[in-house]
Amino acid sequence: MDEFASLTEVADELGLPHDRIPPIRRRPVEVSPGWMTSVVTWGTGPPELVFLHGGGQNARTWDLVALCLDRPAIAVDLPGHGHSYWRDDHDYGPVRNAQAVATVVERLAPDAAAVVGMSLGGLTTIRLAATRPDLVRRAVLVDVTPGSPEVAARMDDRQQGAVALTHGPRTFSDRDAMVAAAVAASPRRPATAVRRGVVHNTRQLPDGRWTWRYDQPRTGITDSVGLLWEDLASLTMRVLLVTGAESEFVSGPDLAEARRRLPSMRVETVDGAGHAVQSDRPQELAALIQGFVR
Repeated sequence: MDEFASLTEVADELGLPHDRIPPIRRRPVEVSPGWMTSVVTWGTGPPELVFLHGGGQNARTWDLVALCLDRPAIAVDLPGHGHSYWRDDHDYGPVRNAQAVATVVERLAPDAAAVVGMSLGGLTTIRLAATRPDLVRRAVLVDVTPGSPEVAARMDDRQQGAVALTHGPRTFSDRDAMVAAAVAASPRRPATAVRRGVVHNTRQLPDGRWTWRYDQPRTGITDSVGLLWEDLASLTMRVLLVTGAESEFVSGPDLAEARRRLPSMRVETVDGAGHAVQSDRPQELAALIQGFVR
């Protein structure tokens, strides 16, 4: 089946005509010898936006936002996620991720107007912007600060929402059980949208069982908190932080620290959104991105 056939369903959810769907395809990018990162390209023109997803997600989490924006873009499957390579050391932290993403952006989107990163993708964006400012003209961070990994570690499953699934069972007898778990953890989204996300984020094993399409990180994320605070303070490009009003991943103290480190940072909060603002309120997030980039 065509992986992107479900975009007609996405357009219907957004109330958009099907002819709004641009050419879209998946392509590999070799980021080091033998290691391939998978990238979804939107449109045919030079990419204007780069999208980086959160932990346990993949490039397809940006479908609704990308379709709303109607701009050429790329969405990257981070290492250890989606159709990209898995690392032997299971280090999927922002430092390693930024190295891989830099290669992708250099090759496919060197003139992009902004990099948009949610959660782990946002931390990766901070690191990329600090080490390769030539590739990040503007940065949009979605519901994350450098302190968010430590905040998440103290949360219970209810507070984490769908993020809690990344710490749960790895295999299921059938995919419907995975859909049921994801629907229960995602109360702000239509069940059809959650099912679509699960389809994109699972694969069947040779024995017939089903598993998630991402590796389990063992190092790298919480280890880089101090470094990322320093990185944030060093940024010179315009930065927009978008938080979900119903999310607890950006704590009050961390938001205050982020403002202290980067006083020029603009902060917007989206009502009715949890941690995954791009899924809970895609149109509102797209409007903020559009205005910020314009």
